[in-house]
Amino acid sequence: MINQVTLVGRLTKDPEARKTMEGRSVLNVTVAVNRQFKNQQGQVETDFVMCKIWNKAADNTEKYCRKGSVVGITGRIQTRNYENDQGKRVYVTEVVADSIRFMNSRPVADREQQQTEKPPEKEPVELPF
Repeated sequence: MINQVTLVGRLTKDPEARKTMEGRSVLNVTVAVNRQFKNQQGQVETDFVMCKIWNKAADNTEKYCRKGSVVGITGRIQTRNYENDQGKRVYVTEVVADSIRFMNSRPVADREQQQTEKPPEKEPVELPF
């Protein structure tokens, strides 16, 4: 049996990692993935896929990615269930990441720092005329 998923899409919000009671980092993100075809109205539809990222990959994703960052995720589909406050069984299907790639041209932290820094001012140069 094969259970393997590859996604390329954009994060729908800024990632926020949390720690388990054992101290492991875990990150839940939603990745917006455009479909390869258009609907009857000629529009591209988008799927929103919940993903779970663990350990160092979770820490790095929180550090280097923001809402709108393009990521590539490979992993496996997992279905779990729980009972909600009303006593109803709720099923959740998500992708558990084995690896994640940051596909933006430059890490977000570098772009933010560059935007806050002022470019060095150039001194006026006198030309001999």
